[in-house]
Order: sequence, then structure tokens, then C-alpha cells
Amino acid sequence: MTGSNSVIRIILRYCIQGCLCGFLGAIIFPPCPAGMEIISSQPYYAALDGHLRLRGSISFPENNSRLDFLGHDRLHDGAFEFRLKNQTGYSDWLTLDAHYEMVGSGGEAKKTRTAFLTQYPEFAANFQMPGPVSDDRRVMDLTRVFSSDDQYLAYHRMDRLSLTATGDRGAVVIGRQALTWGNGFLFNPMDLFNPFSPTDVERDYKIGDDMITARLYTGDAGELQILYVPRRNTENHDIEWDQSSVAAKYHLNVRFTDIDLMAGKHYEDTVFGVGGSGYLKQAAWRLDATWTVPDDDGRQSGFLSIVANMDYSWVWWNKNMYGWIEYYYTGLGKNDVPKALTDPNIRQRLERGEWFTVGRSYVNAQLRLEWHPLINGFITVITNTADLSAVVQPRITWDPMQNFQIMCGANIYSGKSDTEFGGFEVPGLELKEVPPDMVYLWLSWYF
Repeated sequence: MTGSNSVIRIILRYCIQGCLCGFLGAIIFPPCPAGMEIISSQPYYAALDGHLRLRGSISFPENNSRLDFLGHDRLHDGAFEFRLKNQTGYSDWLTLDAHYEMVGSGGEAKKTRTAFLTQYPEFAANFQMPGPVSDDRRVMDLTRVFSSDDQYLAYHRMDRLSLTATGDRGAVVIGRQALTWGNGFLFNPMDLFNPFSPTDVERDYKIGDDMITARLYTGDAGELQILYVPRRNTENHDIEWDQSSVAAKYHLNVRFTDIDLMAGKHYEDTVFGVGGSGYLKQAAWRLDATWTVPDDDGRQSGFLSIVANMDYSWVWWNKNMYGWIEYYYTGLGKNDVPKALTDPNIRQRLERGEWFTVGRSYVNAQLRLEWHPLINGFITVITNTADLSAVVQPRITWDPMQNFQIMCGANIYSGKSDTEFGGFEVPGLELKEVPPDMVYLWLSWYF
């Protein structure tokens, strides 16, 4: 009888979701009056572009750290990324987007990690190997590894595959797509769906997810967004409600302030959010806050997450300058890094790829200097305010041609022992987990 009730609940749930999508479709795409024809000056179009990016890096692992497992003072690594984008449209209201990408990476860092896990397989759950983008949770499995060994990995996949229908009152998108909510620069508590890591300097494209999204325009000052992200259980590969997400966000403008109201279910968590943005004289400010109630049998009560930032641009020494500062707090974080890694709520979010840090509060800042219209310098600093460990990311971009960019930079970590960016002892091993300093060079060609 329990099984029958479960089946009935699933059927009812999908019926409700279908009715909701039909209701939104009826509002956004009302029926055409009899005899009316759709007229378009350009009934069909197609666009094709993309990029090729080559990456090279040298890492400097600390002595007696896990990446020093093979005794290398420096780790040389390389990677490439090829993305081909196609957009096909019909009658200005129906659009198909498809992005194909091929990615390859390899070098001494992968070889070191493979050797470590081969000797200590019991730590595989704690230190997962960097691998291809996983589609285990997604509805469509569109990733294939075509070459791999202990030193390199190559795979290809579809990162976008979505159909968009646009009307006067909004739009509906079905398929693999990317969506960003929230106003954070590096940390974004409202962005629950494939967020960027705070240390990512490449933010051209988010990883696509299989979802249904709808936008409904409610007037000059408002817009309603609704999304549904079905996901599979990685154990039985079935699409399950407890693994999926459904959420809504309403955006409105009140005089000179933009306001966002959000509510949703993410896996087994219930999330409520509110955000705002505006101007203070010549500076822009943003503030987001979420309240998350985990469904974990009372092990963790609800927790608050807040991000607030302000940015400003100016001219100094006849050079264009731009900078911002941001503060982030989450009640789920821990000041004790080894203890945080054993917390089931934190580990779960790290494994799902929606969290990348374990601390409680951070201060971040970035400064950009335009040396020349084609040359820009950046420096980003992320600091854990509890243990004062930090990562500094200086980089320079140069655009020698219209479709070609060169970027060189570094990731420099600092902090005492047993801190997030300074490293900590691995329980049960005579090795430390310390992020290595790194220098890199990227070449990007756009076509």
C-alpha cells in the first residue's frame, strides 16, 4: 500500500507541474485570433561561433603535502577547451541553442593525485579526482570520456541544448541551460544551481543544467521567474523529487531600488531569499540574504547566509580604475576546517558542487586598472576572517587582436597551519592538505 501511495504522489506531482506549465504557457502565449498569421521578415536564421582556449600552469606544492606525494618540486600541467555554439531561430519566437565542447587536461598534478589514491584508496571519498563534468544527476547524459589514463583526460559533451519560446508576456525555456540568481560577485547564496567557485577567474560560461524555466512579465516594474530542475538519484538513477529543485523569484523596481524575492525547494532544503540593489551617490550596492531550513532530522536548524558588496569606478593618473569589496557570511560554515569537512551538511554541498569553502565569513575585494584599452590588470583577494588565511589572484589580460586574448596570472595562498587556505593535517596520514601556489598562461581564440 505504501508503494501505491508513492506512485500516486508522483503522478499527482507531475500532473500539478504540467498544469502549472500549461497555465504559464496560456498566459505567455495566448491563442491567435482566427485568421491571423504569424508574419516575420526573417522566418529562419542560424548563427555559429565559439572559441578555443589553451591553458598551461606550473604549481609549487609545499613539502610534505599531498601534492608533494611523488616528490616533485613543480607540477607542470596543460589543458585545452574547444566550444562550438549554434543558435537557430524561427519566426523570432522559437530558438534552439546548442553548445558542444571538447575538453582535455593532463600533467603531473593528475599523475600525483592518481598515485596518492592508488596507495590510499580509503581516502577516495575525501579527495576526489578532478574529472569530467558529471551528468549522473542530470536528466540527460550528454558527456562521454574518449581518452583517459593516470596522467591525462579527454572528454566531450553538450553543455547547452535548449528550446526557447518567446512571447509578448514572457518566455519558456526547456532543456540544458544556465541560470544565475543573486547579486554576489564571488559568493552568491541565491545562486543554488551550478554556481561558480569563488576562485574562478574564468566566468564566460556556467555549466549547463537540465531544467525548465519560465519568465512572466508583470508590468514595467516586475518580472516573475519560475524554474524546475529534475535530478536523478545517483544510486538508482531515477528522477526523484527529493533530489530536484523548484523555485520562484520575483523581481520588481521600487523607484531607484531593485528588489528580489525568492522561495524554493532545493534537494531536501527549503530556501527563502530577499535581495536588493541600488546606488549610493556614485557607487552601486547590492545585498542578498537567504534562510535555509535543511531537512536532516533535526541535526541542523535553519541558517542565515548574507552577501553584501559595493563597487565604484574612477579615473586615477589618467587611467580608468574599477574596484569592489564584498562581505559574505553563512551560519553553516565552521571556523575549524578539519571539523567542517566532517559535517554532513557541508560535505553534502561540497560533493554536489554548490559550495567551495567551509568557513563562516569572508571579505573579498578586487581592483582593476586599465593600463591601455587592450591591457588590463586585476588583483583579487579572498580572506577568511576567522583564521585570516587568504588567496591572492593577480592577473593581466592582453587583447593583441580583436578575436585573441592572452591572460597570465597566479594563485597565491597564505595562512598558518590548520587554516582554510594555509592547509591542515590530514587525519590518519603524515601528509598535509595545502593548496599549491600556481602561475598560469591562457591563450583564447574566438571565432
